[in-house]
Amino acid sequence: QVQLVESGGGLVQAGGSLRLSCAFSGGSFSVYTMAWFRQTPGKKRDFVAAISYNAGETYYADSVKGRVTLSRDNAKNSMYLQMNSLKPEDTAVYYCTGRRFGVVRTPSTTDDTNYGLWGQGTQVTVSS
Repeated sequence: QVQLVESGGGLVQAGGSLRLSCAFSGGSFSVYTMAWFRQTPGKKRDFVAAISYNAGETYYADSVKGRVTLSRDNAKNSMYLQMNSLKPEDTAVYYCTGRRFGVVRTPSTTDDTNYGLWGQGTQVTVSS
């Protein structure tokens, strides 16, 4: 059974950086397109970024484009989200997810209902 575990969240001042990690187990990581979503209380999960199964393609939400970099290491069954120039509005619980051979640059990638796997989330808090 596939399991996802996020880590790396924390409290940081505006303008700072964090690196989130997602550890994948229980399946073939290299065939999964992976993504990050984030959620604030009372709101739905919003798309942040996605990366293709072979890391050949990435897709970022406009709200984070230019400030975050998504990468993966298939040998380590892990995905990483480097976040720089953090803003208070980036405060949220960040979740990793994935789907088998999903196409990255398509509207379905940004819809959380198209994913069946979720980690427990990691809290990111950016103070002003």
